[in-house]
Formats: sequence, C-alpha cells, structure tokens
Amino acid sequence: MEFFRKFVKVVYEFIEAFVISASVFVVVYLFLMQPHQVKGSSMFPTFKDQEYLLTDKITYKQRLPMFGDVIVFKAPVNENFDFIKRVIAIPGQTVMIKEGHVYVDGNMLDEFYLPAEYTTSPGQFLAEGEEFTVPDNTVMAFGDNRDHSSDSRDWGPVPNQNIVGRVFFRYWPTKVMGVVVNPIKK
Repeated sequence: MEFFRKFVKVVYEFIEAFVISASVFVVVYLFLMQPHQVKGSSMFPTFKDQEYLLTDKITYKQRLPMFGDVIVFKAPVNENFDFIKRVIAIPGQTVMIKEGHVYVDGNMLDEFYLPAEYTTSPGQFLAEGEEFTVPDNTVMAFGDNRDHSSDSRDWGPVPNQNIVGRVFFRYWPTKVMGVVVNPIKK
C-alpha cells in the first residue's frame, strides 16, 4: 500500500509540473514570443533556409515598426503562412524603385546590409519609377534577396494587424546563434 501511495504522489507531481510548464509555454507563445523557421531564400544572406528565429510579440504593442526591422507577418495571399521580410518604409513615406535601387522620400537607400551586386526590380504592385505613399497602419516590407522574394513590390503594403512581431533572436544553427539587431538603428 505504501508503494502505491508513493507512486500516486510521483505521478501527481509529474502531472502538476507538466501542467505548470505547459501553461507557462502557452502564455509565452501566445503573448511574448514565438519561434519561426526560415523557409526559402527570400532573406538571404541575412537568414538562410532552415534557420530558426524567435519573434518578439511585445515590441509593436509599445511602438510602431521602424525602417530596418525584420518582421514576421501573416502572408497576404494565404494567412495560414508567415513571411519574414525587412521594413523598407513606414506610413507617410514614399517608396519608388528606379534603375535597380530603392528610393524612400526621394533619397536612394543605402542598403549596406545587402551584397553590392543585389539590385531591386519592380513588381506587380510597385512599378518602375512610380512613387507610392505608404498608408497609415501599414509598412512596406521587402525580402533581402530581392530577386527571390515575393514581397510588397508584388502585393502592396503589409497591414499592421497582420504583423506577428519583430525578429530578435536566431537560435539555430548554433554557430550563428545570437541577437538580431536592426542594422539601421543607432
């Protein structure tokens, strides 16, 4: 009988620890941060296919996305999928693609975080040489690998309500583990 009581106590403690752990995980996942896997090459060389990232869900409850932030958002064509892109322009700014370069508010972006040979082509939404003013509560988001990215050039601005959060940490593979910082932020 004593063995049975000890066994029941151990099982109870195990279940209690599991429920507490699961509850903490659910709260963190729903409200604080969420893991995401890079799928494809649209953010190369910044992120490579199959890397794992953590997305901060709190930052954009305190401030709006900023130029240079890497964000995760619900894909505009199918919201069951998440996209990872870089914020190129914020509300009120004008965006234009001209001769392979991105212009924001009439100034060519210095995209020093991209390889020099990368150029930016127009898309179905953002045509060559046409200025577009980013509406309120949206951002323009481009993949870093411009030739291999479906982004705001093709389907327009990303509504803020579709943004899951800001990428802040890469945790796999371990050789590139570390904090992801906005290269523009000083």
